[in-house]
Amino acid sequence: MSSAAAFRLYLAGAGGPLSYDAARHRWTTYCAAAGLNIDMHQLRHAHATELINSGVSIEAVRRRLGHASTETTQLYALLDDKVADAEIRAARRRDRVTR
Repeated sequence: MSSAAAFRLYLAGAGGPLSYDAARHRWTTYCAAAGLNIDMHQLRHAHATELINSGVSIEAVRRRLGHASTETTQLYALLDDKVADAEIRAARRRDRVTR
């Protein structure tokens, strides 16, 4: 992954870039406080999926994520179908329970 794809967050006092470990620690702390179990990679997938589903080109998303090839980025485009299928299955299960 290129440095361009790394977090562009900055520490309030020091002014330097926030390391991956520091960003991960903050993210984990925020998720724990909110009662969520979402890791950084899931956040990355969600961000890429939202970009793709909003019409951002695969090439632009590839560059944003620091992928060497658009074939890797295409995996994120396929995620939408899997998420949709999972939501449909969950809705069908809920429908069966409420009948």
